[in-house]
Amino acid sequence: MKVAIAGSTGFVGKYLLKEFPDAIIITRENFKNNDFDLIKNADIVINLVGAPIAKRWTKKYKKELIDSRIETTKKLVAAINNSNVKHFISTSATGIYQKNKKCDENTSYLASDFLGNLSKSWENEALKCQKETTILRFGVILGKDGGALKKLLLPFKLFVGGPISNGKFMMSFLSIKDLVKIYHFVIDNKTTGIINAVSPYPISNKDFTKLLAKTLKRPSYFPVPKFILKLIFSEGAGVLTDSMEVYPKFLIDKSFQFDYPKVEDMLTDLLKK
Repeated sequence: MKVAIAGSTGFVGKYLLKEFPDAIIITRENFKNNDFDLIKNADIVINLVGAPIAKRWTKKYKKELIDSRIETTKKLVAAINNSNVKHFISTSATGIYQKNKKCDENTSYLASDFLGNLSKSWENEALKCQKETTILRFGVILGKDGGALKKLLLPFKLFVGGPISNGKFMMSFLSIKDLVKIYHFVIDNKTTGIINAVSPYPISNKDFTKLLAKTLKRPSYFPVPKFILKLIFSEGAGVLTDSMEVYPKFLIDKSFQFDYPKVEDMLTDLLKK
């Protein structure tokens, strides 16, 4: 099966390129010129395009978040619908769910804030695809050389790490290695529908930082006040502080085997010498 990847320069995209070294790369120029002739030889298209969420959400940057997801997906879907591509695998986020609730793929509690509405619009564009379609709702993807973990490591290495505020909010995470495994599972089984790309064991921010500190052999004494994050990220601070307790019911029901279901196993593997 020939794979094409849009958004291959990001954290997840780089890992997928290692798994599919012969993948067709859909570039920014392709989107700019609306030229997708290169997917005529692809069986599967993976869509990872989207500006980073963890930044300060100015009015201008919100527009970039929207355009980089909605407009690119719209163009990609139109091209796929007029091609011989068999399977479209797009991306979304667990931010589509309401905060402070236990959620899985059957949950009707959807968020009505900016990130929730962005995710809904993103998925709606993907679902206009007339080919077999899968949408992976990403939680916090953790890997040593990118994603959220890379940003969290520095303060701990400098002995100033700690939880965010009281640390009670829940985090739904996934090892980058398990995410790659999910892509293989989806492709090999021709799986379609909505899938939560998260571990079966969400964890509080407080417990996560304790485990991270223990793994690094560093203290965890310095909580980060919410107002500091608000000053840095504006409305976007909610991505780091909102409680998201999301479960991968679909994958559990399909007997998918996570290699790193618990944070402690994942951190030991990611941070070992």
